[in-house]
Amino acid sequence: MRPIYYDTETTGVRPGKDRVIELAAFDPVQNKTFCSLINPQCPIPIESSKICHITDDMVKDAPLFGDQADNFVSFCEGDTVLIAHNNDAFDQLFLIDEFQRIGRSLPAWRFIDSLKWSRKYRSDLPRHSLQFLREVYKIESNQAHRALDDVFVLHQVFSQMIDDLPLNTVMELLNQPTDITRMPFGKHHGKNLADIPKNYVEWLDTSGALDKKENMPLRESFVKLSLLREKK
Repeated sequence: MRPIYYDTETTGVRPGKDRVIELAAFDPVQNKTFCSLINPQCPIPIESSKICHITDDMVKDAPLFGDQADNFVSFCEGDTVLIAHNNDAFDQLFLIDEFQRIGRSLPAWRFIDSLKWSRKYRSDLPRHSLQFLREVYKIESNQAHRALDDVFVLHQVFSQMIDDLPLNTVMELLNQPTDITRMPFGKHHGKNLADIPKNYVEWLDTSGALDKKENMPLRESFVKLSLLREKK
């Protein structure tokens, strides 16, 4: 199984509404890279340009996503698994949307979310952003939030996090349920779940925060602590 580390830069954070403006990937086995600016056919908000340093002028003559789709698919062909930081809640969703826009389904790729791995197996850390992990693992700084630079950092970070574990083992471990004992986010971040006020747990539930796929293990832990009722 061959890893493909990848990253997207986008016009915003809403899959289905915002668009991909840069797509990059790195194949460490074959030592190959893929990187392309993408014309989103819409203006890039100033706030997004400030983060990723990609402007309307930079993408006006760039290819459309549909023009690069086959090239990216070819780059990822074979027995591969695609790895991105916050893959499940961000990058993969944007890929799905962009493929749908050109009338195609996302190829049957396998994915690993390195953010989920960090939260699950480095729960000792106060934060899990890619740049914070870069500092933890003493990796040289880069041009953060440009896709290919972030991909190279991700490769180094994730390689250290999983050490010599095979990728199929990594996927198996990620799919195993884990009881969460400390609050992973919000104003009670770091507190034992048993000490979280019940009215706050109920607020999380009514707000829909616990219905998100990535927060389902948290919901299950609250149910086991009798802070929340099981959904029927």
